Amino acid sequence: MVKNHQHPTKFVYFLIIFYSWSLSFIMNMGMAQRNETTVVKVGGVIDLTGMVGKMGLSCINMSLSDFYHSHSHYNTRIQFSFRDSHGDVVTAAAQALELIQNEQVQAILGPVTTMEANFMIRLGDKAHVTIITFSATSPSLVLLKSPYFFQIAQKDTAQVNAITSMVQAFGWKQVVPIYVDNSFGEGLIPALTISLQQAYIRVPYCSAISPSATDEVITQELYKLRTMPTRVFVVHMSPRLGSRLFAIAKSIGMMEQGYVWIVTDGIANLLNSLNSSVVESMEGVLGVRTYVPKTKELDGFKARWKRRFLLDNPTLVDANLNVFGMWAYDAATALAIAVEKVGAANFGYSNTSRNLHDLEEIGVARSGEKLREALSNTRFRGLSGDFNVVGGELQASTLEIVNVIGEGERRVGFWTPQKGIARNMDTKGALPSIYSTSKRNLGTIIWPGDTYSVPKGWEIPTSGRKLRIGVPVKTGDSYTEFVKIKHDTNTNSTVVTGFCIDVFKAVLEALPFALPYEFIPFEKSDGEMAGTYDELISQVYYGNYDAVVGDTTIIANRSNYVDFTMPYTESGVTMVVPVKDNRKKNAWAFLKPLTWDLWITTACSFVFIGFVVWVLEHRINNSFRGPPSYQIGTSLWFSFSIMVFSHREKVVSNLARFVVTVWVFVVLILVQSYTASLTSLLTVEQLRPTITDVHQLLKNRMNVGYLEGSFVYGILKGLGFQDDQLKTYKSPEECNELFIKGSANGGISAAFDEVPYVKYFLGKSCCSKYTTVEPRFKTGGFGYVFPKGSPLVADISRAILNVTQGDKMKTIDNAWFKKSTCLDSTTEISSVYSLGLESFWGLFLVAGIASLLALLIFAVTFLYQHRHIWLHYDPSTSIWRRIGILVRIFDQRDLECHTFKKSETSSPIHNIGAVETSPSTHCPPSPSSQSESNFAFHGDLSPDYGDTVQQGDANCQDREMNVV
Repeated sequence: MVKNHQHPTKFVYFLIIFYSWSLSFIMNMGMAQRNETTVVKVGGVIDLTGMVGKMGLSCINMSLSDFYHSHSHYNTRIQFSFRDSHGDVVTAAAQALELIQNEQVQAILGPVTTMEANFMIRLGDKAHVTIITFSATSPSLVLLKSPYFFQIAQKDTAQVNAITSMVQAFGWKQVVPIYVDNSFGEGLIPALTISLQQAYIRVPYCSAISPSATDEVITQELYKLRTMPTRVFVVHMSPRLGSRLFAIAKSIGMMEQGYVWIVTDGIANLLNSLNSSVVESMEGVLGVRTYVPKTKELDGFKARWKRRFLLDNPTLVDANLNVFGMWAYDAATALAIAVEKVGAANFGYSNTSRNLHDLEEIGVARSGEKLREALSNTRFRGLSGDFNVVGGELQASTLEIVNVIGEGERRVGFWTPQKGIARNMDTKGALPSIYSTSKRNLGTIIWPGDTYSVPKGWEIPTSGRKLRIGVPVKTGDSYTEFVKIKHDTNTNSTVVTGFCIDVFKAVLEALPFALPYEFIPFEKSDGEMAGTYDELISQVYYGNYDAVVGDTTIIANRSNYVDFTMPYTESGVTMVVPVKDNRKKNAWAFLKPLTWDLWITTACSFVFIGFVVWVLEHRINNSFRGPPSYQIGTSLWFSFSIMVFSHREKVVSNLARFVVTVWVFVVLILVQSYTASLTSLLTVEQLRPTITDVHQLLKNRMNVGYLEGSFVYGILKGLGFQDDQLKTYKSPEECNELFIKGSANGGISAAFDEVPYVKYFLGKSCCSKYTTVEPRFKTGGFGYVFPKGSPLVADISRAILNVTQGDKMKTIDNAWFKKSTCLDSTTEISSVYSLGLESFWGLFLVAGIASLLALLIFAVTFLYQHRHIWLHYDPSTSIWRRIGILVRIFDQRDLECHTFKKSETSSPIHNIGAVETSPSTHCPPSPSSQSESNFAFHGDLSPDYGDTVQQGDANCQDREMNVV
């Protein structure tokens, strides 16, 4: 029995010894493994009094815990030593120096603000210690150009183009930045201002508020902004100061309808961490912040972080994770990866010194260079997106545009550097392919004042001050129809009237809003104008006037200092010169209607037509027969008498009738045209300018005039006129007197003035004496003047277009100016020009073709009828002799013609050899006819000529042989 009880006891002892040995072995193995792990010290200087510091601390701890849990095989472990900066720059610098000299940390995480980071970056650069910030976003930190500084946060300048695109989308022309007056605030303003100005958006004022400003100071600054016309504000400051700003803005009525507030990521990234009452006071505000895509890992981390954060900070029940916490998480992960890449190298210091006051003997981290390079080459997918550091900066990512509504915010769009504004982003992150600044790509926005209407971005200040409008002063008759000032001594008031004033009042009526104003004459105590037009316009530039209304011309050098509206009159500067009657009153005026080439062509055509008719009628018409002088005279007489249709010779040939018909048509048109031109030349008044070119004035050193005080003086000097050639005038009457005197008597030969003045001058009973000639110098016309970047310019310009394109402008014009009977300045002066060949060459071509065609038909018929002369004559007979025979035959009557047949039946004389006489004249017979009977062949013809003649031509042959 005893033995049976001893065996189980030994077995239990054996199990206890075995488990003890196994546990000891496992513990020894763990100790051995721990002995192989390298601990790397890393410091942290964080403001644990603020929300960003507390969130960053918890995220860093969770990052290292998560990282080493999933990478337990790594040979390095980061050991953090945290220090609280308490939000003080000096404390932060002291804590960083203590971590470097005493703890010999390899890197420092967490300078929360830009001012804290400034000194720490210099320390890290000297000690080769990597400085990593996850919340300091100022671009000024990069300017330090430290290779050991890493800004694991999107810098502020990444959002300036997004803000500019938003302002462009809604068409606002002026923006006032409100920023905290420290390095954080000042880092953004230069880049923002440049970006806005490149988009032609004016920044009239920048409001800087001290971080320690009291509520009274903030209220005073906001009241100052309220008195300005601009209603678009960009706020760049810390959430703590921003919360106070918006609370005060709401209390004084600056969160009502008409205002636009845009906050940068300094506030927008922390909207979910602000007090609900603060968010409620920001209703209608637009914000720009970093976009973080939603993932399952991020959602799971948010839940774990919330539990962990509440354990560490049980009083902060409303805290929510934001992008700064995500950047802190990713920064710690990246640092752990980089440390592992460096490996278990010597992480110690060289030249160490324990004296915190001895900055010259500060130690240098041996692995600082390797750690910096490893961190620069680290790439992974973090909570905030792709972790990619280039040049020590986290690369810009997509921004989201949010709208504060109630106690929260709602996304209304996205912005990227490549694509601009977009409404949505698909699952792949693709955006529209074209850069957009259109408000259509944004969702519905609720603006301050709980309205959906887009604010116009400016208003007339609520202080009650009217718009101060300067007007030019004109005395006497100096074009007072444009602007006229009358002082009423009884009521001590000033009445301003005129064409320019009435147009301005009509424009104001077309505006969709009221615009209170008052006219202030630009005059001296004696009633004279206080300076030139340039000096009047400069008063707007210096802020003495809010606008200038009058006959102010839009020119380039003025637009460098002020903005002009659209012109409301015709533009340009032109030259006015006297005119003279240029009618010809000499004895040879009747030759003027036709040019010499047309005269010569007409005369040649008469001779040619006479010749053609003679050829066609000579053999069959006795009127065109007789001695050569008679025949020539008859032909020319016939041709020229057609001009007055008094010819008495009859034509019997159809071909001649055809030619004469065409020629009568040509002569009819020529005569009628000549008559009309001559009538106009002798009766119509022909006004010609005495000066046709500005070079003529310069060459002859003639005097020219211009309106006193006008910018035209600069144009004339540029053309080369000397001061002694330039004369000034103040009114149309004075200008007329200078023209009457002329340059020889101290007057002028030409005047240069703006088109509206010139039209008025010509319309004032000067139509018959003056006209305008080239050149015309381009100007912008009359426009209204406003300060550079004034938002009123666009609205008033649109109203000017509505007025000038309607009937209102005609009514105003007729009310102030007489209806001119003068020619328009662009119309050429009446003139009668000589008619040239270019106007009638078609008629002569038709007449010539008709004549040549008739000659061709006649020649072919004649040769065909006498073809036997070519076919049956002796071949040895020369060609010239045969042509002579044809000429002899042509010179004789064609007895087969019906006209001679009729004559033969009534005449007893039938001898072909008888001497011919003209039946209608008493002229002697043709010499060719007298010699016909004496002509005989001398053996040149073939002896068998008669045998070869066909029977059908017997009569013709007998007649011809008798002639021969």
